[in-house]
Amino acid sequence: MTRRATAITVLGSTNMDLVAYTPTAPRRGETVMGRAFRTVPGGKGTNQAIAAARAGGLVTMIGAVGDDDFGSRLREALTGAGVDTAALRTAHGPSGTAHIVVDDDGGNSIVVVPGANATVTGLAPGDEKRVAAADTLLTQLELPMPGVLAGARAARAHGVRTILTPAPAQPLPGELLALTDLLVPNEHEAAALTGERDPRRAARALLDQVPEVVVTLGAAGSLWAARGAEPVTVPAVPVRAVDTTAAGDTFVGALAVAHGEGRPMPEAMAWASAAAALAVRRPGASSSMPTRDEIDALHTDPASQKEAR
Repeated sequence: MTRRATAITVLGSTNMDLVAYTPTAPRRGETVMGRAFRTVPGGKGTNQAIAAARAGGLVTMIGAVGDDDFGSRLREALTGAGVDTAALRTAHGPSGTAHIVVDDDGGNSIVVVPGANATVTGLAPGDEKRVAAADTLLTQLELPMPGVLAGARAARAHGVRTILTPAPAQPLPGELLALTDLLVPNEHEAAALTGERDPRRAARALLDQVPEVVVTLGAAGSLWAARGAEPVTVPAVPVRAVDTTAAGDTFVGALAVAHGEGRPMPEAMAWASAAAALAVRRPGASSSMPTRDEIDALHTDPASQKEAR
């Protein structure tokens, strides 16, 4: 049977990641020596778009880059991954940047400077049509809230499933939660939204506001909770992390593809976990994201899973 590719529109940020690799991240007031530096196209929107496209989705990107060299490189990275960038605006001024420190354990700390992303305060002409044509809308919180809300309203008006990654963590308008079909926080974001440190209690609390939640738990896997269903925990693929910068975005992009193709949520989560495991084995954000064939191999082949350890 021929698989129908799922159509995904991403309304999100584009940033150039400025990544410094160092044995230990500096404390406040401390200077440390780094061992490498890279510039890598990123931003939560770009990351999710590229992850979904490489996983087999038909992806359209709505957002903005600056009229600088970073903007050109960001657009090229998306186009090169097969993402439709016709709705990616060019704003006067600098592109967004993310300043990232990665330590030898694969952990990271990030400062985001929005740049052109700050201009996306609503939908441009033609954007609503692009949302309406999708099976799923992916959104995050690196764009101004009015822009995120405009996308969510358009999705609801046209019966398009909305997946929200609530990052960076911040208080969410009730209207946005009411327009969200699936919320995908990590355990820290879930705790910030609910005040509950236990992921299961946090997920239950979030079900008062959204119908379905997937909480990502890092090396412990992910937790699915939905109204009227028993919670399910899906283990992560064991892996030695090199750089965890884009793990969550890789998971969300792959999850949107798998669930959009009709896989039950636990199976979709397991497939997305394989994608995230492959991403953290490689340095960089968008540059680390796996292809569909790589995900399938790790998800189904025990020998490939041994390789990931």
